[in-house]
Amino acid sequence: MSIIWASLTTLTGCGNKSSALPGAGTWRVVNYWAIWCAPCREEIPELNALHQDSPLTVFAVNYDGQTGETLTQQAAELGIRFELLEQDPGPDFGIERPRVLPTTLLIDPEGVVTDILVGPQTKENLAALWESRQS
Repeated sequence: MSIIWASLTTLTGCGNKSSALPGAGTWRVVNYWAIWCAPCREEIPELNALHQDSPLTVFAVNYDGQTGETLTQQAAELGIRFELLEQDPGPDFGIERPRVLPTTLLIDPEGVVTDILVGPQTKENLAALWESRQS
């Protein structure tokens, strides 16, 4: 797990696209979580497995806006083994801050959000959704 600080800027006229989220040109998953969220805790092992066993790159965004050492400690407490973002990329995709946790975004190689999923996800569910979006 590493913390990524990215200046995520929207390209004028590109709607819900972002070129600054790491991993451009690849499928990505962005997951919103919080230390106090029980369903988030349930979901983390599934996201760890997805990140490790598939070509998808998973990024974690702390709902409470934690950064630095606090972010690292909370992520370690939950067992997060995928990338941590210190800045919410949602606004760059035209997406408001989630109202329910966990919330997960599936983002295609062009930087378009193809799906917004609410509630805990499984590795199998996300992998199947990703496979269906590639055709």
